[in-house]
Amino acid sequence: MQDDTIQAQPLPMTGTIDSRNGSLGFEGGYPTDATVTKLYDELDFQRAVQAYLWAVPLVSFAQWQEQHEKVFGQQDGDLVFITTFRDRLGLLTCNDTTPYVIGFLNLQRTGPLVIEYPKGQTAGGILDFWQRPISDLGLTGPDKGEGGKYLVLAPGQEAPRDIGECHVVQSPTNNIFHAFRVLVPDPKAAETLMAGYQAYPYAQRENPRQTRIIAAGSRKWSGWPENGMEFWRLLAKMLDQEPVHERDRMMVAMIKPLGIEKGKPFRPDARQAKILAQAAVVGESMARCLSYAKRQPEARTWPDRQWTNTVMLEANQETEHHTALDERTAYFYEAVALSAGMTTKTPGQGQAYLGIEKDKGGHWLQGGNNYTLRIPPNPPVKQFWAITLYDVETRCFIDTPHELAGLDSRKRLVANADGSMDLHFGPTAPAGKESNWLPTLPGRGWFGLFRFYAPTEPYFDRSWSLPDVERVK
Repeated sequence: MQDDTIQAQPLPMTGTIDSRNGSLGFEGGYPTDATVTKLYDELDFQRAVQAYLWAVPLVSFAQWQEQHEKVFGQQDGDLVFITTFRDRLGLLTCNDTTPYVIGFLNLQRTGPLVIEYPKGQTAGGILDFWQRPISDLGLTGPDKGEGGKYLVLAPGQEAPRDIGECHVVQSPTNNIFHAFRVLVPDPKAAETLMAGYQAYPYAQRENPRQTRIIAAGSRKWSGWPENGMEFWRLLAKMLDQEPVHERDRMMVAMIKPLGIEKGKPFRPDARQAKILAQAAVVGESMARCLSYAKRQPEARTWPDRQWTNTVMLEANQETEHHTALDERTAYFYEAVALSAGMTTKTPGQGQAYLGIEKDKGGHWLQGGNNYTLRIPPNPPVKQFWAITLYDVETRCFIDTPHELAGLDSRKRLVANADGSMDLHFGPTAPAGKESNWLPTLPGRGWFGLFRFYAPTEPYFDRSWSLPDVERVK
């Protein structure tokens, strides 16, 4: 027996038909003027929502680059040193355990670029502006932690003949991200590694400009656009600066009727601006669903636990038959930057990430509640593990007076007799357990990331597992 409510209905020659977009009218088979207006608005709105989801990684980097230039005064080749809790409040889901040294530049301005990379315990990389890795640097890069020179080329740029011994990498975009993390806790070692990092135009190799390491200095900044129209301004800016790749041509066509067109200024009229503003609200809401309520079967790390796989895409963002669109949006809405080392499948190398958004009972984690998490003995890491908490809205550290967002195995944590550790999350620390506690804020949801640095075989074969976060009543 068929359900008549789901059967398609033929369009009337003359008259109206009900749809999810309301009543649609026709005259002799032609849509009425009111229907034409309604459906064009709906068409542009749908396309804008999908364009929002598609553009998340590009716009995220564009915002970050502008903040580096405006707030920190960064120029091409400079790096910003992010180390304190306050420095990190603008950075999406950064860790609380290692300093970051980060820069952005435009290869059309610099021409072919030389990066002199230092020897040492670092994890770094060069990414294009779709946040795809061009090359890892350091331990997981071609230099294998031994340091070396890299020559970075923009689309259409050719390598000079006399480049000497270096690793040549070609960027698909004109703007690039370059950065590294120091994986040793010694501040003096970090200073030495930073001093050894140099980025300068190949044309200036005989007398290169010294790379500046700019201390973030706890200045207030944001790695995400402030409002909906700012998102579209940044998208228009980047589409104007960057080549359109074959995989993106259809999406670029979809936003042309909304006033976003390569080579033309972004000046949306009232109708376009209204649709774009509405699409940004729905687009970001959908991005939160994709990020916090993943629906892919492979999202669950263990079938009987709430832990989810944070990174569900390859570093190049491609699968055999399609670009990993939903997975890309999910990751780059809550995080920034992805490298080959962060998608490791080799025991003892790179990093791995698990996310937690719900407690054992399947309820969203809320800042007014108290929770515990037991870390079983012998976590499968060659280096160390870390857990960090984030605000659901900002995807950055939870901003509390304690200025504390993470715990890791290198800190002085209290262990149980069997080697396990009980961690505590909530607005106040349980008495006598302050060393194992992270603060949350009442009235605000939070989520956590558990990081494995150099994960070992029990992580990959799932023979070691994390229990769920449990609410303390």
